[in-house]
Amino acid sequence: QVQLVESGGGLVQAGGSLRLSCAASGRTFSTYIMGWFRQAPGKEREFVASITSSGRTTNYAESVKGRFTISRDNAKNTVYLQMNSLKPEDTAAYYCAADGPPYDGRTTRAYAYDYWGQGTQVTVSS
Repeated sequence: QVQLVESGGGLVQAGGSLRLSCAASGRTFSTYIMGWFRQAPGKEREFVASITSSGRTTNYAESVKGRFTISRDNAKNTVYLQMNSLKPEDTAAYYCAADGPPYDGRTTRAYAYDYWGQGTQVTVSS
């Protein structure tokens, strides 16, 4: 079992950058597919990015491709989301999620993940 804690959210102006971190507990972090999702008030939870256990393969929502970068440091049990060129529509609570073996593999779907963090708020002003 793994516990996830996000940090790094805040208030930024459009065009700015933020770097989110997700720290994981446990000894098996390196075996987990990791994902980032976001949810704005009154809207459905939305896939943002995912990364395989090795970090060799990443996947991004079309809305963030070219602006966001997901990465991980298995030695630190941490996954990151670097967000550049932020837009007001990026405003949401951002959640870190983990999909451990046996993997579901459908990493763009929230139901595929076994563990979730508490979320960190990102607000982008015009």
